[in-house]
Amino acid sequence: MYEIMSLRELIALLVFCAAMTFSPGPNTMLTTAIASNEGLRKVIPFTLAVPLGWLLILLITGLGIGTLVIQLPILRWFIQIAGCAYLLWLAYLLSRHHQLKTIDSSKLQITFGKGVALQFLNIKVWLLAVTVTSTWIINAEGQTSINQYDRLALACFVVMFFAFASNFSYALVGSLVRNWLLHGKRLLIFNRILASLLAATAIWTLFI
Repeated sequence: MYEIMSLRELIALLVFCAAMTFSPGPNTMLTTAIASNEGLRKVIPFTLAVPLGWLLILLITGLGIGTLVIQLPILRWFIQIAGCAYLLWLAYLLSRHHQLKTIDSSKLQITFGKGVALQFLNIKVWLLAVTVTSTWIINAEGQTSINQYDRLALACFVVMFFAFASNFSYALVGSLVRNWLLHGKRLLIFNRILASLLAATAIWTLFI
């Protein structure tokens, strides 16, 4: 029976993607912030944009272009600095909002298209794509794989699933605390905590 990759490889890929996607990062912080301020429906476009962006980056990396991003210092630093600056700007905007529905996609510039584009400024995504390509697509348990296109297709499905599942999970958490945030200064405090975490994440991306 034909198998794209061994069960051991598949389990390792699932564990790796789960750890990379469910750990706090720029995307999960933004989905939590948008959902808690605007509601679950408003954050759906962004949660769909994230996996599409990851898919494109993984496909690009599979063609060998992604390796240039990691190996060329100038290109890598451009992505890191531009991404960090944009996330710091979003953190600043978020920290100023103290009423529900005062955050909108036009102010935060998180439309579907820009959500996809934001992934190209996330160095964590590039690192994930390069790791997946070198470990699970090009290689097969230490040997050069003979079914790279099949492996790429499977990896794309796994990565997209976890990219959506992780961000949607954070969005659910944000929407569940929405009513609780109506009282007093809870929303302002909550937004400033998220803004601080987003800013810290942005700075962290400069050192990975």
